[in-house]
Amino acid sequence: MDFNQRHIMITGGSSGIGKATACLLANQGANLSLIARTPSQLDIAVQEITAAQVQSDQQALAFAADVADREASTQAIQTATAQLGPPDILITAAGIARPGYFQEIPLEVFEQTMAVNYFGTLYAIKAVLPLMEERQRGHIVLISSGAGLVGLFGYTPYSPSKFALRGLAESLRGELKGIGIGLSIVYPPDTDTPQLEAENKTKPPETKNITASAEMWQPEAVAQEIVKGIKHQKFVVAPGLEMGLLAKLHSVLAPGLNWYFDRIVTKTRSQSS
Repeated sequence: MDFNQRHIMITGGSSGIGKATACLLANQGANLSLIARTPSQLDIAVQEITAAQVQSDQQALAFAADVADREASTQAIQTATAQLGPPDILITAAGIARPGYFQEIPLEVFEQTMAVNYFGTLYAIKAVLPLMEERQRGHIVLISSGAGLVGLFGYTPYSPSKFALRGLAESLRGELKGIGIGLSIVYPPDTDTPQLEAENKTKPPETKNITASAEMWQPEAVAQEIVKGIKHQKFVVAPGLEMGLLAKLHSVLAPGLNWYFDRIVTKTRSQSS
């Protein structure tokens, strides 16, 4: 797929994987529209994306909106479409995570996490899909997580929201294929982003020990895999050996992983007691 002068819309495009993907696509000639909550972060992102552009007529526009607010999200998408035309590609990178012990996490955190990670994605797809269907072309990319393939200790608000994206993608793929629209779901490994930095502030020690051995990726490397996946029309994009195996064999590997995780939890708790 050629990204030159294509309109690519990215929710959560002001930081992390979303911003890195936007910069990479800008370097391949794309026009970008970013939707995120914080105007100041969006301004910085637009500057970085503009610096990555290769043509003088490329555009990078930002729209401040909370993706969990259906009206605000839809309005931002409509405004972006009015200025840049219908999106050729939608990437839903907006997401939040707040790890902790299940009993200590307020219900509001579960509700907000599902609202942003799942419904924020759903609202964007609902708003964009008619525009793609009318032209019978386009591509939608959902950003899930390794925690969307296997449930992790300490991630009881986050894992279910990412599992939900997997279910949505697997259910929707066949419908979209019949009308000429591609769909990808991405399972990034731990990635060095502001979100991960925030997660580490509330992450239980058991969770830190479970994830300690996982390879840390840079957002630019994940972005490369996402763009490659779009180009090759891949449904599952699982960067790295660990995520690749987990994406293919998660059901087979689950009992062994649960045994391994349980050992780490037991050891961590014995050391702290």
